[in-house]
Amino acid sequence: MKTFTLSKLMASAAICAVALTGAAYADPHPDAELIIEGELKLNVRAEAPAHLDGALPELYSGWLFRTDETRELQMDDFENPAMIAVEDGADLWETADGAAGQSCADCHGDASESMKGVRASMPKVNENGDLWSMEDYVNNCRTTRMEAEPYGWNSGDMRNMTSFISMQSRGMPVNVAIDGEAAPFWEKGKEMYYTRFGQLELSCANCHEDSWGMMIRADHLSQGQTNGFPTYRLKNAGMVSIHNRFRGCIRDTRAESFAIGSQEFRELELYVASRGNGLAVEGVAVRQ
Repeated sequence: MKTFTLSKLMASAAICAVALTGAAYADPHPDAELIIEGELKLNVRAEAPAHLDGALPELYSGWLFRTDETRELQMDDFENPAMIAVEDGADLWETADGAAGQSCADCHGDASESMKGVRASMPKVNENGDLWSMEDYVNNCRTTRMEAEPYGWNSGDMRNMTSFISMQSRGMPVNVAIDGEAAPFWEKGKEMYYTRFGQLELSCANCHEDSWGMMIRADHLSQGQTNGFPTYRLKNAGMVSIHNRFRGCIRDTRAESFAIGSQEFRELELYVASRGNGLAVEGVAVRQ
């Protein structure tokens, strides 16, 4: 197991501090517009919701913090590498699987109608009072209706399916519920968002609320919005889920991460998603 001396930890913390307090030269693009194929305009700026209590002056999609080249990739469905996952997900939608011999389409029909708005409201509380992410709903259908094996939360099939489902809500505003049965889950997610983790003692808020618009390790710090997930990350050369990104952030604080698909990450997902209420679901985004 790798160990860190006090001097190394202090040096790392110092480097991080410098990165987070440097000149704010990575502000969101002031006037870029996300228009897909020259036709579909997506809302990448929105008024901050009241429940943020002034923590952000305005909401900005992570798309606005990317380079010109990366932004252009997302504006062209032919060039957008995430569309491969969407196409593979469309195939899965039509494919019968499991002992019941059923496909998603057999129950849900045309996804453009039955799945429209689903991504915009996720995660949400199910009929049993449990907070579920989209992945939970996918696997519930697979095990109870299709009598098939569940997908691994971070498997290729799951990323493809959630990419396909997300596309059906592209352009719709994020609108996750945070009241009623969702309220206690939202409060736990909020607490986690502001909790410092790891040897570097950093919280989500330290980067994405206090320091957005700055640079860290040669990368832009956005507001950490999740409206573009699942996302194709050029760094990973593949699709990345929300929980996988959470794990990566916590890992970067040199802390032991919660598991992908854990209750803790569902609660954090709800809170972080609510911070983007009003931004457009980008379906499948491209990020660096």
